[in-house]
Amino acid sequence: MGLLQLLKSQFLCQLIICYVFLLSGLIVNLLQICSLPLWLVNKQLARRINVRLAYCVNSQMVAVLEWWSGTECTLYTDPENYPLYGHENAVVVLNHSFEVDFMCGWSFCERFGVLGSSKVLAKKELAYLPVIGWMWYFQEIVFCKRKWEEDRRTVSQSLQNLRDYPEHFWFLLFCEGTRFTPKKHQISMQVAESKGLPKLKYHLLPRTKGFWITVQNLRGTVAAVYDTTLNFRNNEAPTLLGILNGKKYHADFYVRRIPLELIPEEEAECAAWLHKLYQEKDSFQEHYTQTGRFPGPIVDPPRRPWPLINWLFWSCLLLYPLGLLLAQLISSGSMLTIFVSVAVCSAASLGVRWMIGQTEIGRGSSYGNKVVPLNNN
Repeated sequence: MGLLQLLKSQFLCQLIICYVFLLSGLIVNLLQICSLPLWLVNKQLARRINVRLAYCVNSQMVAVLEWWSGTECTLYTDPENYPLYGHENAVVVLNHSFEVDFMCGWSFCERFGVLGSSKVLAKKELAYLPVIGWMWYFQEIVFCKRKWEEDRRTVSQSLQNLRDYPEHFWFLLFCEGTRFTPKKHQISMQVAESKGLPKLKYHLLPRTKGFWITVQNLRGTVAAVYDTTLNFRNNEAPTLLGILNGKKYHADFYVRRIPLELIPEEEAECAAWLHKLYQEKDSFQEHYTQTGRFPGPIVDPPRRPWPLINWLFWSCLLLYPLGLLLAQLISSGSMLTIFVSVAVCSAASLGVRWMIGQTEIGRGSSYGNKVVPLNNN
């Protein structure tokens, strides 16, 4: 282990990264709140401002992945479709198998300049979390309760609001609804058998209603679906803690562009189309397992410097006053002050450990851990 790698693995470095992320996120949240009056005067300008503010937060995660960890991303795709990426609205369908797949999805968005405007379908509880949740609210992220009768109306309305969005956006969907685990896979395949659906080896059954309602409400707004399959070389399963420790991984993306007009409009036909898509995704994963690569040519989108520049800006802005404060506390010589400072740092470190723990597969959502009724897609 080199000196730089040893430095990256120290918990103090992880604490500093999280400090910069959390405090800069709260500053961004405050700026977003200050933008509220502008929504009444010029909605499109307010949206453009919030795209940039969201980028200030999201790109820090990309910087940690690409610049701190040094993780590389290789893209397998059709060179004819490559020039369209980043220049059209799209629904991006991702597999949900890794603890850091959301970071890789953001890296994919960043490479094509749509990170600040990217959208996801997220559970409603996340909207109340400081930093990410509050930022997502102003970013017009679509929230759901995972209760179809309620979500059908609220999700549709949120999607309709995106029809006049002023910048190109990608809507990222994890159609499996929850992260892959052996237990969830076993239950999902029991459902597949009961419904007469082909079994999948590397995926859970997709939740078709969320996909159908998304494409139906975004027809005429998005041009295509990007079917995206992610895997990591050497059978590695990256973790957020590993990324923060500076461990380098190599991600492989396989992306197919499917024009939206090829996707059926009727719900039952759309559901059948999505199940077929996941059977194809399963075959791509099988090909990767056997050969160590996805089919098709490799196209390398350049790693852009803006996430690193943004990250360095916030680090310099927030670490300098912190250093002055710590110096004053130490020079004061007050045992009470030093004790309180140590207590605050300890609480912060526990908070960081808790946040890291929430990304672990074993601590994931219980959604999908029980057999659902047969009429629930």
